[in-house]
Amino acid sequence: MATTAVCVMDTDGEVVAEFSVPSNAGELGIALTPYRDRLVLVGLEAGPMSEWITKGLLDQGFEITQMETRQVNAALSASMVKTDRNDARGIAKLLRLGWFRPVHVKSETARERRLLLSARQSLQNRLIDIDNSIRGLLRCFGLRPPRYLRGRWDAAIRELIDGHAALTNVIEPMLTVRESLYQGYIALTERVKETAHNDPVCRRLMSVPGIGPIVSLTYTATIDNPERFRSSRQVGAAAGLTPRRYQSGEMDRAGTITKCGDPMLRTALYEAANVIMVNCKSWFPLRSWAMRLAARRGPKRAKVALARKLSVILHRMWVDGTEYQARPA
Repeated sequence: MATTAVCVMDTDGEVVAEFSVPSNAGELGIALTPYRDRLVLVGLEAGPMSEWITKGLLDQGFEITQMETRQVNAALSASMVKTDRNDARGIAKLLRLGWFRPVHVKSETARERRLLLSARQSLQNRLIDIDNSIRGLLRCFGLRPPRYLRGRWDAAIRELIDGHAALTNVIEPMLTVRESLYQGYIALTERVKETAHNDPVCRRLMSVPGIGPIVSLTYTATIDNPERFRSSRQVGAAAGLTPRRYQSGEMDRAGTITKCGDPMLRTALYEAANVIMVNCKSWFPLRSWAMRLAARRGPKRAKVALARKLSVILHRMWVDGTEYQARPA
């Protein structure tokens, strides 16, 4: 957050310079300016500040790439001494050898949409935490609020603690904070719906049963540019929805999904698959396929498989500009 370690290395693997600069694009650009004519590539590990620094360096004319975090971490973990200086030298070696996987740098629109979705998710998590805390506190006094209250939560809790002074003094401030969080959560949810309905791609994706504004906006904000995938089948792997495999000698084991992609997108696709299998009342080929798979392999595996198939279908709809047909001719 404060400083960034920099290592400049030549094509023979010799270190030309090592230094630390403040973690902002302006200072990094000034520090790299003396080597501008000889620089082939500038790389940094993907992280929370990487997109901001990358954009700043690109505006200054540097050729820069973000490197996939898991691969970089696996390579740097071989070092016995973990320091920022050694990490910078290891990243320079990976760049020189080409042993890295570039990460897509999202556009400004995609980052703004991810910001909106992340803020909404954060408020939702805080609301769930407060609700669970209130339930736990009331349980000690034998009070159990109903599970599904929706917008009647505050009134139901106040009715339960009516006449109990100690509980009122403790729970009332929590209800006040919850009301403020709930209003902010509702406002952000409406903003998400408005953004999705105003976007033609999101409206097209919402033609699929089970795909709503949140899922469609999450999908478009994460994929950002559909042309970066040569095949629609690659989207499922990028979302971490493909099976993990471990093979060594005579051992060949297939495990759970890799979970190597964006967790927000993976969660949204899984929730959409759950809606299709559980909440949808009508039958169409995609749901029939998932239900037959659930009868053979179980509902959890069927939902993961359906989520992977949804990622492929949504990408193809996005590229082709077509809407979903539940019952094609």
